[in-house]
Amino acid sequence: MTGKKDRVKVQSRAWGGILAVLLLVAVALAVAACGEESTTTTAASGVTSSTVAAPSGEPVVIGAIVSATGANSALGEQERNVLVMMEQVINEKGGVLGRPLKIVVEDDKTDPKEAVTAANRLIDQQKVVALIAATGSASTLAVKEITAQKGLPQIAMAAANDITDKPPMDWIWRTPHKDALAVSRALDYVVNVLKVKKIAVLHDENAFGSSGNAEIAKQAPTLGLEVVAAESYKTADTDLTAQLTKIRGKDPEVLIVWGTNPGPALAAKNMKQLGMNIPYVGSHGIANKKFIELAGEAAEGVVFPAGRLLVPSSITEPAQKAVTDEFIALYQAKYGASPNTFAGYAFEAVIILVDAISRAGSTEASAIQAALNSTTNLPGPDGYYNYSPTDHDGLKAEDMIMVKIQGGTWVLAE
Repeated sequence: MTGKKDRVKVQSRAWGGILAVLLLVAVALAVAACGEESTTTTAASGVTSSTVAAPSGEPVVIGAIVSATGANSALGEQERNVLVMMEQVINEKGGVLGRPLKIVVEDDKTDPKEAVTAANRLIDQQKVVALIAATGSASTLAVKEITAQKGLPQIAMAAANDITDKPPMDWIWRTPHKDALAVSRALDYVVNVLKVKKIAVLHDENAFGSSGNAEIAKQAPTLGLEVVAAESYKTADTDLTAQLTKIRGKDPEVLIVWGTNPGPALAAKNMKQLGMNIPYVGSHGIANKKFIELAGEAAEGVVFPAGRLLVPSSITEPAQKAVTDEFIALYQAKYGASPNTFAGYAFEAVIILVDAISRAGSTEASAIQAALNSTTNLPGPDGYYNYSPTDHDGLKAEDMIMVKIQGGTWVLAE
């Protein structure tokens, strides 16, 4: 396993030694404009930074599809914020290949059909060199078929296993931990911290929830866990007491809920109403304030796997800490709030793509593909990304932490 110092050194070389400046914007400078550079030091941070000639020429156009409205809007709104912000940040630092970066954002309204329409529009009319798509797994899988046919790089911000496990896979990479990794982390907590054997599962019937349920069913027996009940719900359901009543009748020792809001928040409230006092372990799909807002007091004590962005103090490695701290500072300065996990996925998608284009020295699809497949130890809030021709996930289960909701906020779980 590569040591901490070696990981920093490897990525620093990959980015031309700019790592010590500002990691998140330095990726845009790796193969930046050829103009003369000057060096300054910011008084606030004491960090030395570079200024380069303003980008010029035809823009490098990247398309993005997010769920700014609809059921996944709590995720997509912050993703859209980040995409808008990063376009400005990178252009202020020289653009990409000396050219302006243009990120065209489309809203799929949490509808896979809308995502397909948006993808075709971005590819055919905007002539994008790559796509960041999408917020939800269903939309991501729908767009995946198009980018595979077109031979266009796609960075996914969704977690269903099939996104990178099921063909076609040559043109898609992801930033979140996939379901298999999140399930592994959650079940490890059940076994080694809760120390129980009988689990129940409540999951959304959509692509994300179904993927998580299938992965739990696959991994649980290998850990000596018995799934005593598995119930599903539709994303738009407004009451889950029927499913929870059935689950209660099976006498589980813990309930695992796999989905994104509003379902998981509704489950927490209905559990409280039914007097179900067993532990609630959620998915990484609830790693946003919306869950706490919707669930209210019922959110207290819920535990779930997540990236380290939710608890930045958990990050100790210098390179990852630097990029995360700078990202948080930028987001707070622009939007007056802290970024959630899904904002982090969008941020990582941008820096991964810009890094690949910069190292490729080209916007040709095949060149970007080759560069993405050689991404090594690139730090982001969620971990160090290592892609290869056969691994388009880039992260591992150990990159995740277990988070507990306590006092209306997130803390590290025991």
